[in-house]
Amino acid sequence: MAREPEAPMGVVSALVRSAFLVDATYEQVARKHQLTSQQGQLLCVLMGRSDEGYGMGELVRVLGLAKSSLTGLVDRSLRRGLVRRESDAADGRAVRVFLTEEGEKVAGEFYDETVAAVADLTTMLSVQDQARLTDLLGRLVLENHVPAVFEDETCLKAAEEAL
Repeated sequence: MAREPEAPMGVVSALVRSAFLVDATYEQVARKHQLTSQQGQLLCVLMGRSDEGYGMGELVRVLGLAKSSLTGLVDRSLRRGLVRRESDAADGRAVRVFLTEEGEKVAGEFYDETVAAVADLTTMLSVQDQARLTDLLGRLVLENHVPAVFEDETCLKAAEEAL
């Protein structure tokens, strides 16, 4: 594949193109697991809350989906045996979504492969450049209140050490 000619790139172009790169990588891993990227996101979000699951309203906010879109996503994942719905103990009208045993297995495999594939995108950067990129992107997502829809092992280890 021919490389594009090198050209100066502004911050907007760099961010948009990197978002496309990460999205394409995420989508490629999802397809390997016969998932949509949205199902992959759902599984990764649910991974962190295996005991309490998520309410549908919470998932709407975290995933940034319309309620009808989330309902369809959960329905498709339910038919595949990846998630289960249970009545909310605190509010009988509400429903909570949990990973099934199969969902946990698929989520773990998808997560591990996604982490490796996205990490591979930065291998041409030095350790210092990777740290600088992490700092800058971390500040960007925190300042813009981006929900934690995907946590990598570095982040999870830091959270455990803080406890």
